[in-house]
Amino acid sequence: MWPLARRILNTDDDPERNRGRENQAMKALSKLGFLLMVAGIVGLLFTQSLLSENPVVIAIQAAAFALMIWARITFGRRSFHLAANPTEGRLVTSGPYALVRHPIYAAVCTFVVAGAAGNLPKATCGLALLVFIGVAIRIVLEERLLMQKYPEYAEYAKATKRIVPFVL
Repeated sequence: MWPLARRILNTDDDPERNRGRENQAMKALSKLGFLLMVAGIVGLLFTQSLLSENPVVIAIQAAAFALMIWARITFGRRSFHLAANPTEGRLVTSGPYALVRHPIYAAVCTFVVAGAAGNLPKATCGLALLVFIGVAIRIVLEERLLMQKYPEYAEYAKATKRIVPFVL
């Protein structure tokens, strides 16, 4: 957690209470990340910069959509949470999660990059950047919460890249 936020949250000597406050702060920041993602995507839609008639863009976006569906099916019916919130059950490391730790965010970023590349006004890049900032915020916060809930997550994180297999 960032030093200023930690100072604000740690107002007493009860570590469990401090952890609860820190988790609530992380969930609130995660909601901000989600809102940034949604704002960027809605902005791209509004400016007609998310979709393209270019067959290469369509193919890339179709692959990104397929990755998202595969990840949702693999993860199961356990979640969608507005805030970063690890779900009950085991840590999912199979399917697309064996390739990257965040396949749904990878799919969103791929979809947005393809759309932005097919429609290159300056506003498009800014809106795409908004989506990436939201994704980055959510990834960092979700991983902190996953480390708390699943001790085996640290080993999984060492062996599996976040977004791009074998790269990032």
